[in-house]
Amino acid sequence: VFLLEQFSKYANVFFLFIGCIQQIPGVSPTNRWTTLVPLGIVLLVAAAKEIAEDWRRYTSDMEMNARLVPVLVHDTWVPRAWRDVCVGDIVRVSRDEFFPADLVLLSSSEPEGLAYVETANLDGETNLKVKQALPATAPLTSAASVAALRGELTCEAPNNSLYTFDGTLQLPGHPPRPVGPDQLLLRGAQLRNAPWLYGLVVFTGNDTKLLQNATKTPLKRTRVEKHVNALILSLFVLLMALSLMSSIGAQVYIGSAPAYLMPQLDGRSGVRQFVESVLTFIILYNSLIPISLIVSMDVVKLQQAALINSDLDLYYEPHDTPAQCRRSNLVEDLGQIDYIFSDKTGTLTRNEMQFRQASIAGATFADVLSDAPAAEERFAWASLPDVLARGDALARAVHAFLCLLAVCHTVIPEARGDGRVVFQASSPDEAALVAGAQALGYEFTTRTPRSVYVQVQGAELAYELLQVCEFTSARKRMSTVVREPSGRIVVYCKGADTVMLPRLSPACAHVDATLQHLEAYASEGLRTLCVAMRVLDAAEYEAWARRYEQAAARLDGRRAALDAVAEELEQDLELLGATAIEDKLQDGVPETIATLQTAGIRVWVLTGDRQETAINIGYSCRLISESMSLLIVNEATAADTASVIQQQLATIEAHPDAAEELALIVEGRSLQHALQAPLAAPFLRLASQCKAVMCCRVSPLQKALVVELVKAYTDALLLAIGDGANDVGMIQAAHVGVGISGHEGLQ
Repeated sequence: VFLLEQFSKYANVFFLFIGCIQQIPGVSPTNRWTTLVPLGIVLLVAAAKEIAEDWRRYTSDMEMNARLVPVLVHDTWVPRAWRDVCVGDIVRVSRDEFFPADLVLLSSSEPEGLAYVETANLDGETNLKVKQALPATAPLTSAASVAALRGELTCEAPNNSLYTFDGTLQLPGHPPRPVGPDQLLLRGAQLRNAPWLYGLVVFTGNDTKLLQNATKTPLKRTRVEKHVNALILSLFVLLMALSLMSSIGAQVYIGSAPAYLMPQLDGRSGVRQFVESVLTFIILYNSLIPISLIVSMDVVKLQQAALINSDLDLYYEPHDTPAQCRRSNLVEDLGQIDYIFSDKTGTLTRNEMQFRQASIAGATFADVLSDAPAAEERFAWASLPDVLARGDALARAVHAFLCLLAVCHTVIPEARGDGRVVFQASSPDEAALVAGAQALGYEFTTRTPRSVYVQVQGAELAYELLQVCEFTSARKRMSTVVREPSGRIVVYCKGADTVMLPRLSPACAHVDATLQHLEAYASEGLRTLCVAMRVLDAAEYEAWARRYEQAAARLDGRRAALDAVAEELEQDLELLGATAIEDKLQDGVPETIATLQTAGIRVWVLTGDRQETAINIGYSCRLISESMSLLIVNEATAADTASVIQQQLATIEAHPDAAEELALIVEGRSLQHALQAPLAAPFLRLASQCKAVMCCRVSPLQKALVVELVKAYTDALLLAIGDGANDVGMIQAAHVGVGISGHEGLQ
């Protein structure tokens, strides 16, 4: 494989060819080792670098495969190397250890078989995930009881989906139980807040989801490398032409030349003389392509990479993080970038969220009240206790709003040694909302599998968790069904306004006021969510819970079935209000973007945020200026998207002088159609006419597809920059990828 890669460089093929000719006796005027020895040295140096990297990989593999884990043999725990763990084994994993294979959680030291798992190695998320054993196996907490376990687990074939798992556990005397992602512990993840757990091995080695996700790193060739390869080909053609001309000249001259000039040609046929003289001249002229060229270029690249690694302007002192050039052969492309594709959250902004404002039942609450006179009710956070003491409709709405923030989430409180509680959340937004509720006197203290405990003004309220319909990027909302301390059953729901507003009941009050507040928050660049609730009667809940259990027991299509059942519940909601969270800009972002645009580099921002928030971040980071006209493509169907794009193109072509001051804003659902075949070319033509492009509400896959589209239709060099697992596809698709060591892990 190494030789194949080395001889894909034309220079090496050429020198091998010269070296072979030099071995023919009587042809070479130079020593037969003149070319082969230097070529051998070049290959040895390259091989040494590859061997060193391979050896590092090999030793880390060996070290990992030789780690020990206790495996149950009869009813005793026997330490075994990871490589010897088989499907069907039962293993015991202790706190802070990594899982040796993909396991199904049987039981743990925590009540009800709970375990907290960190998956930063898999998806870059540093928050803890809750895993819970099935009720049938959770009581098995001794080696003897687990050894007596008999049954059959049927599950899906190995695949690369980290967030799904469909299986069924059949134990004698029990009905079949569904096994899902909540019971699956993935290889590469780490056990945190529990002293130990028992797990059943389901996938090992290359079948584990971690290795099913490992892609071969794409081999990227730089523009200079391609250019040099082309030049070497043209030099070779020139060399052949010179050699042929010289050989023809020699043939003509030999007739009248003294014999001592070319004694080796004596007594040989004309054709053989001609061929041998061509080869001789090739060897004489071979320094047209210098063997030192490739070596010099590699040395220069290595030095440039070393300069990047030691650059103090790229060093982050608080975390002691220097820059790392992972691929020295891409360095020269940095000077020729035409397009930059950037993530927004964590790249342009800091990903440090603060709960700043809220709209509750039409009244606004904020940490700092502005001086502007207002017709509506406005309160500072400090006056919340007074509002709650009033006992009127607003007080009840505020209480329900803060209870929702403290209960409807998947956050885990982790107590630190110094008495502080740190919220481990799946997204910084969730942690900010829970921390915000805590600051306002509704403190989330404990989570168990069935309950959430909230401290309000010194009293502890216990909310029984009945079901949790999780947040997904497709649903853009999450719901929690809880039994309140008073005994009534309610659905708490929070999500993006685009999905929440259609699900409100027609008689819902305060919708217009809340919409105005949402627009005001978005214009300040704040991230917004709508929150709503609905009270259920017992009969309705019982019927729905049965349908939910049936959907959860399905082996195939479980996720879609659960989403459909959740959809039934998330209707006729009563709007409580909206939240606004601030995500501060990174240092120096506006100046950097202005400089890049002055240099003629096009900057595209690809974000999962809503349109208004993205536009306002665009203004605050100077990607979009006040003088620019915004072209907004926000259509649901392919036909509408096509007509809007064609219309905008026609307008621009009619006024070509105005094109410089345009910014294109594309919504994810329109982008889905714009990336398809008939629309791709006009969409790109429109985008390339604009000075700035922002794509909102995009999925990780769409980010990669946008980069692929520009790559396919232009010869431009593209750079992608991001800081999270969702940016990996885009970084791999671009010519040069930059990963930021941020809050979202180091994927």
